Amino acid sequence: MSILKGSHGPAHESARAHVQGSAEYVDDRPREARELTVGLIWSPHAHARVLSIDVSRVQKWSGQLWIFDYKALAHNTWGSIFHDQEFLAQDVVHFVGEVVLVVAAEDPAILKAALQAIRIDYEVLPAILSIDAAVKQQSFIGVERKIERGDWEKGLATAPHRLQGTLQIDGADHFYLENQAAIAYPRDGGLIEVHSSTQHPTETQHLVAEALGLPQKDVVCIVKRLGGGFGGKETQAAPFAVYAALVARACQRPARLVLDKDTDMMITGKRNPFQIHYDIAFRDDGEIVALDAMLFSDGGACADLSTAIMERALTHADNAYFLPAVRLRGQVCRTHIHPHTAFRGFGGPKGVAMIEQALERIAHHLKMDSYDVRMRNVYRHPHRNTTPYGQLVEGDALPQLFETLAERCDYKARRQRILDEANPKSPALRGIALTAVKFGISFITRFLNQGNALVILHQDGSFQVSTGAVEMGQGVQTKIGSLVAREFGVTPDRVRIMPTQTDKNANTSATAASSGTDLNGAAALVACRPLKERLSKMFVALLDLDPELWPSRTIGPGTRPDLVWDKPLTQEIMFEGGRIFAKHQSERALTLLDVIREAYFNRVSLSEYGFYKVEGLDFNKVTGQGNAFLYYSQGVACSEVEVNRYTGEVKVLRTDILMDLGRPINYDLEVGQIRGAFIQGLGWVTTEQLVYDKGGRLLTHAPSTYKIPSIHDIPRDFRVDLLDTDEPKTLHRGKAVGEPPLLLCFSVWAAIMQAIRNPSLPIPASKERIMRSLYPDAFAAWENGS
Repeated sequence: MSILKGSHGPAHESARAHVQGSAEYVDDRPREARELTVGLIWSPHAHARVLSIDVSRVQKWSGQLWIFDYKALAHNTWGSIFHDQEFLAQDVVHFVGEVVLVVAAEDPAILKAALQAIRIDYEVLPAILSIDAAVKQQSFIGVERKIERGDWEKGLATAPHRLQGTLQIDGADHFYLENQAAIAYPRDGGLIEVHSSTQHPTETQHLVAEALGLPQKDVVCIVKRLGGGFGGKETQAAPFAVYAALVARACQRPARLVLDKDTDMMITGKRNPFQIHYDIAFRDDGEIVALDAMLFSDGGACADLSTAIMERALTHADNAYFLPAVRLRGQVCRTHIHPHTAFRGFGGPKGVAMIEQALERIAHHLKMDSYDVRMRNVYRHPHRNTTPYGQLVEGDALPQLFETLAERCDYKARRQRILDEANPKSPALRGIALTAVKFGISFITRFLNQGNALVILHQDGSFQVSTGAVEMGQGVQTKIGSLVAREFGVTPDRVRIMPTQTDKNANTSATAASSGTDLNGAAALVACRPLKERLSKMFVALLDLDPELWPSRTIGPGTRPDLVWDKPLTQEIMFEGGRIFAKHQSERALTLLDVIREAYFNRVSLSEYGFYKVEGLDFNKVTGQGNAFLYYSQGVACSEVEVNRYTGEVKVLRTDILMDLGRPINYDLEVGQIRGAFIQGLGWVTTEQLVYDKGGRLLTHAPSTYKIPSIHDIPRDFRVDLLDTDEPKTLHRGKAVGEPPLLLCFSVWAAIMQAIRNPSLPIPASKERIMRSLYPDAFAAWENGS
């Protein structure tokens, strides 16, 4: 396979503004006269009954302070899948951070004092605070899901080798730099205009309307850009918009709600913790015979997206490897922790972690190189290329990715050098591992796989494009702008992508599941094609016509009728360099600007709406079978680490990544996404550890205690390459990149396990957990007081 040579695309559309500090986020909007600041009073208990609310201490601010409880809302329950969550707690609170009261004041100082003065009395109730406790009490959300094929029971019983294990996977905070934020404005005629830091403007619009008892036509949600989202603003941004809109409508004044980092971390949901029990059988050469796995997740107090997250975990439990006989089951648990939610990769990383650890354990058991075990099990055409849910893995990209990267990064020689130089007395323990990702691209929930776009062509040859995609740093607007520019043969600076808003693009899906460009970029291309066809026909009609007879010269005075232009095309028309010409006849060209001008005077439409839906998806969630994804984004990573045996500190010495992303729209942005996703995953599997107290209250709610990766944590030597391939299933011939590279962080996790000779580490492999693995007797003695 050949390596794609990088070509610089246009810079990120917000790059200059980011550097200058002029990029506008929600809280950067200028304050308006009489604007109110909104604060929240939330439960300090994981499970409690509200006994009384005492507002007597704030009566002195009457006329300057407004307080709202659940009775102020027309509708108080919500949920993306199950309507099981209250906007404002009514009688019982179900997690630390559940909002009870919304408080607003014009003076922030009064608001701060009021939030401290209001008293709520609670009766504390028993709380479920772990997966084990939830399973014991059968506290579940939704039904158990299952994917199954082959005689897995026979395989487990008859294979020469068999291992059982339990993998603990902790959650992680999104740690977006822009906290949850919303501003609501009451406009003329009862319209509520909401500016929200949300990945899902449509859901925010709909929930605000529903909560306030308004028709959806009376709410507009506008999103300029997000300061990060990573899934944490897919559903969980909506309640904060509801709180701001509630105040704005009731008081008929603008209302602003912006959380501080501590509050944001304490009350919002995280990546779902998982506990996975697996039983795997295999042959002497490491080939998997059968697998039986039970996945439990902590959904928190309410469903949010946890059942869908579990579905993706189950469909990614195979990752890049063929499982001939398998049973995969998944159950979401209901606890009294903040409702967990989407996070980059959704449930995919949990399923992938399970099979990657199982492969490490197989290699350890057989005393084999784990690379060889992976190569023995990797999907291959034509006989070992069907997933447990019945979808074909087309082509042989995965084994070629493995082989190409192993050769390019000199994996075998480096591994042998580590083995040869191993010194039991050295403070530095080294390990190296090469892992893969096969990530399905599409929402598993079929109806979400749709997008729409509005493309407007102005008379000066510039474009305005509106889609449902939300820019949150990933460059989706830049990429969509590039697609439109390519279609019309103009430079990207001629295209402006407009802020996302629900009065231009309605009924959209969240910018999530790595599908933002696929869905919205495709919709923009669908809109471009009829525009191009009309301009092409106009070009043909103008080409041999005397310019003095063009519509711009004759329609105004009324000396000639409209030009007859809508005739079938008999040749391919090209748009390049701001010119239009018939293929192979570039010398007979007209400028795009001339054709646009004449089309306008001839009353030819210069705007178009495009709609796109993904075809060929038929996954049945009940049977666990069918085509769940349009295609797979695939890649491999090799990481070498050094672990300090006396401190547990991990240094990533080198990481090599090779991915198959088809034809990248913007090479630099794709590589940036790969690096960023990998580093975010690296933090999750090493340093980012959520710690709760015995009452279910998050203790690590600031960067002082919750450690995201710093510049010192990234690989010292970091290399990223793309394969030179093509993806015919997408309109732009490329593949999605937002989430898949995050799962390559397991190369670091696996390398740590190899370095300390323990293939059963939980996630994250924190310093303490590494030390516990290296010195189990010492820790046991300390904990026993001996």
